[in-house]
Amino acid sequence: MAREKFQTLTEQMFYILLCLRQERCGADIMAQVEDLTRGRVAVGPGTLYALLESFLKADMIRETASHGRKRSYILTEKGKTALENEYRRLQILTEDYRTFTGEGEDI
Repeated sequence: MAREKFQTLTEQMFYILLCLRQERCGADIMAQVEDLTRGRVAVGPGTLYALLESFLKADMIRETASHGRKRSYILTEKGKTALENEYRRLQILTEDYRTFTGEGEDI
C-alpha cells in the first residue's frame, strides 16, 4: 500500500509550513527557518522552491503576491491540517520515548 504524500514531513517541510502561517516570500522563509532553529536546520533555495512547488500542487499553500521574481505564500486549510497533524505525530513520538525510557520532561 502506497503511503500518502506528505503523511509525514521532513524537518525542512515542517519548518517551511510553520513559517507560512504568516504570509512570507522565499527569502523570508529561509531566514525565518534559520532564526527559528538557531541555524540547526538550513533550507537552500533549490530545496525551498522545489518544496513550495510541491506544496502548491498539493493545495497546502497558495501564492498571495507576485512582484517580478518575488512571490509570497501562505498556508491553506489543507496546509494547516498537515502541519497540525505532524505536530501531533511528533508529540506522540516524544510521549512514546518517555514511556519507553521512563524519563520525564527533563531530557
